[in-house]
Amino acid sequence: MSQSNTQRNLATWKSVCKETDLVSNSGVVVWLDGAQVALFYLPGAQDQTLYAIDNHDPESGANVIGRGLVGSIKGDLVVAAPIYKQHYRLHDGQCLEAPHQRLRVWPVRLSGGVVELGVD
Repeated sequence: MSQSNTQRNLATWKSVCKETDLVSNSGVVVWLDGAQVALFYLPGAQDQTLYAIDNHDPESGANVIGRGLVGSIKGDLVVAAPIYKQHYRLHDGQCLEAPHQRLRVWPVRLSGGVVELGVD
């Protein structure tokens, strides 16, 4: 499985779940230092298969991004927010409909069957 939203040499990686907890082509929400992070496992994706993005939807104010539908728009993998349907690119969190909105993304990797998120 390929790795992550932005592979950087980070000093700290935190374990958040097991690879077996992931659901193909869907989101799973984990906690990281008090933040809810939506993990999307997309086997067969060209560049990477695992994405980590903020679970908080800034438009609705709800923690629902992990329940959104995953798809592709103009070649970009996106998640559609479940309430108002904005599309956020998985690789950088940018909202396609509202350029001023962007969700945080985390570096993510698999290490020995464990999903790890990079922290600064």
